[in-house]
Amino acid sequence: MMRKITIEQVAKATNAELTGENNREVSDVTHDSRQAGTGALFVAVRGLTMDGHRFIDDVMRRGTVGIVSELNAPAGFRGAWLKVADARTALAQAAAVINGNPSHDLNLVGITGTNGKTTTTYLVFALAAANSEKGAMLTTVEYRIGDESEPAVRTTPEASDTNRFLRRAVSNGCRMAVMETSSQAIDLHRCDALRFQAAIFTNLTRDHLDYHLTMENYYDAKKRLFDGRLGDVPKSSVINIDDEYGARLANELKSNDQNVITFAQRNPADLTANDIEVSLIKGTSFNLQTPQGARKISSPLVGKPHVYNMLAAAAVALELGYDLDKIAEGLKICVGAPGRFERIAHGGDFAVVVDYAHSDDALLNTLKTARDLTTGRIITIFGCGGDRDKTKRAPMGEVAGRNSDLVILTSDNPRTENPLKIISEIEIGLKETNCPYLVIADRREAIHQAIRQAKPHDVVLIAGKGHETYQIVGNDKFYFDDR
Repeated sequence: MMRKITIEQVAKATNAELTGENNREVSDVTHDSRQAGTGALFVAVRGLTMDGHRFIDDVMRRGTVGIVSELNAPAGFRGAWLKVADARTALAQAAAVINGNPSHDLNLVGITGTNGKTTTTYLVFALAAANSEKGAMLTTVEYRIGDESEPAVRTTPEASDTNRFLRRAVSNGCRMAVMETSSQAIDLHRCDALRFQAAIFTNLTRDHLDYHLTMENYYDAKKRLFDGRLGDVPKSSVINIDDEYGARLANELKSNDQNVITFAQRNPADLTANDIEVSLIKGTSFNLQTPQGARKISSPLVGKPHVYNMLAAAAVALELGYDLDKIAEGLKICVGAPGRFERIAHGGDFAVVVDYAHSDDALLNTLKTARDLTTGRIITIFGCGGDRDKTKRAPMGEVAGRNSDLVILTSDNPRTENPLKIISEIEIGLKETNCPYLVIADRREAIHQAIRQAKPHDVVLIAGKGHETYQIVGNDKFYFDDR
């Protein structure tokens, strides 16, 4: 049973300057005016397109007990006003204390990196289940507590939503939870005030530069999960040191005497994999080497990139005290996340794979996996999202051209951009190669054309959208599933 929280206690937790009532109970906190009602605190966040201060009168009429803001209370305001240095930080701090700091009652695992977050989250969740521990997870695909699931709204929810979710997980008997922590979410303070038992760094490659502007900013956002700037330092930091940014991070954390667990395929590390074998039919097998011994791993997941994900999950599982034999059993049965090198069953004599790859590095890894698995051609269909990082478009075109036998350029989620303009920017890189290509802006027709072109032993790779079951054109969302 959670203790009751007063406005004064929230003010203390957020280092707020409190004016007005201070002893009323607070039942919730939100920055979404639609969720603000009786007993809630409303955090007025000034965003890029919307200023929460516009809704103060409305939420107060509906029974909100007070306002959290970076501004002074307006003249004549009646109610509690908590002036804070940063509204988003305060939202996270308030959400944690109002929900009874649920992350303190869980073995919480945070996973960050450009690629591999979702699959690694599924693997960690599966290893908990293999060790008879009820878990929860927050992923790009779904939010899950035990066997109960709901579709994900975003990769990393707002701090208020995350703390409510974690409180539900604790109330439902969960002892561990695992969540993706995106760089934007970290930068927007959605992960502040969470206590992580372990944090995983998968890799860092070009993506989201429309938001972070530079790779150094991007790296720094990821690093905050590990170095204590979000609150407590994770008890264990699990890091891929085959990645240059991962190796840098490991060294920087070790210099601060933090507990670092490393994993790699190419370099000496705490957890490594050797004798890797990959098959479209049988999946992936390898010898797992750990400080607690070696095990032969057989997994339905396909591709060497997934070996990194399995190494990361195994490292965290060992840190959580799970049994090594049960870890091997869990890896054997976990099919991973939907839309991640997902093989599509059909009646032809060629393979069709759907993958979420939407950066040049992710596309390269997926194409390398496909090349290792086929004696035929690779036909790649992809586009790039509109109103998102434009710097990766030409590099993705070049990667596709250098690693495919035929490329079909199409639309991803063009949003408010002209699809043909996006395609023309991808073509800049593709034209640096000698790969033949087609431009078919209609994604459905592009997929049909690829299937018509496929011959025995070919691989048709449909990249970019993975698990998504929609396409965004303009401001409208339509049902669309590559599978």
